[in-house]
Amino acid sequence: MKLTDIKTFVVGNPPPGNGGRYFIFVKLTTDGNVHGVGEAYSVPFDPHLVARMLEDVFRRYFVGEDPHHIEKIWRRVYSAGFTQHPDLSMMGVLSALEMACWDIIGKEAGQPVYNLLGGKVHERLRTYTYIYARPGDKTDVYQDPELSAERAVEYLAQGFTAIKFDPAGPYTAFDGRQLSLPALDLCERFVKLLREAVGTRADLLFGTHGQMTAAGAIRLARRLEPYDPLWFEEPVPPDAPEEMARVARATSIPIAAGERLTTKYDFARVLRAGAAAILQMNLGRVGGILEAKKIAAMAEVQHVQLAPHLYCGPVVGAANIQLATCSPNFLILESIERWQGFHADILLRPVRWEQGYVIPPTEPGLGVELNEAFIAKHPYTGERLHLEMTGTPQT
Repeated sequence: MKLTDIKTFVVGNPPPGNGGRYFIFVKLTTDGNVHGVGEAYSVPFDPHLVARMLEDVFRRYFVGEDPHHIEKIWRRVYSAGFTQHPDLSMMGVLSALEMACWDIIGKEAGQPVYNLLGGKVHERLRTYTYIYARPGDKTDVYQDPELSAERAVEYLAQGFTAIKFDPAGPYTAFDGRQLSLPALDLCERFVKLLREAVGTRADLLFGTHGQMTAAGAIRLARRLEPYDPLWFEEPVPPDAPEEMARVARATSIPIAAGERLTTKYDFARVLRAGAAAILQMNLGRVGGILEAKKIAAMAEVQHVQLAPHLYCGPVVGAANIQLATCSPNFLILESIERWQGFHADILLRPVRWEQGYVIPPTEPGLGVELNEAFIAKHPYTGERLHLEMTGTPQT
């Protein structure tokens, strides 16, 4: 079996845009006409340029190769250009291509990918969602704790048993910083009202995006501790796990982190530092499915759990599901609400979500297929990136 062809898709995500402004998908085909799909997460270049990057890397390292040879191909791409370093852009590209190879491998074997990585451990996968804005909201749900609490109760009624929110204000290129006293008060009010609203029926997941210094994060954590969140997410920027470990040692709230990290080398630093109790790798950035499985095994040794990150499209979501299903230390899976709407329309068969849980697919490969006729009607024509930080300091 040899890889022969590649096709890329840059898909615009219409309002409300939950999951990002666009999704970048790839489809690989073999000489036996077996195809596999993948997705790259948040590579920091124009998405149409990223599509060309996918094609370039495929041409250099994948075409003519047997897709089963994941380790060999991975090392060649990781070392491309005399690098051998966790490069976020290259690893995002590699993740999409590697993911598509696993889809092909599973289809050739007639097995879901999780059966090729140890087999099914979990019959169903607990999920959580962010509290998202909706058309017609009279206030900003991200800054209105009363509306956020109302929406959390609605999510409970749908079956969710965990809710994430991030009231800590904008994140900027100049973080970390100390939060202002009004910002600290707002964060505390959010978690207090949400806890009152959901009681013990749901875990609260306090999200941040590396806004704080370690000292600032510790100040906030002390305000949050009485309400017993399941986690405090990425409290400091991702480039200094030793600083994140200072926060972990100073609070009883478990620290979750990893969406902006890539490869086992980045995650090894986190584990060695004792910086996180929960790892949130994104499979469209981390280096692919096998790399994520290696990180999961490293984490298992230290009794660290997994909560795969998802703020992109459903192909990364499908890869997350495969990893979660076969990982003993899986904790919870991020959903974008119930995988409905545009996220379902992208696929020929939507992800199966039932009362707060994803049911792992039994179909071979990743268990999803792109609806190419549908996504052809939704090209991304903008110039902004998938996610962007504020370019000025926050005062």
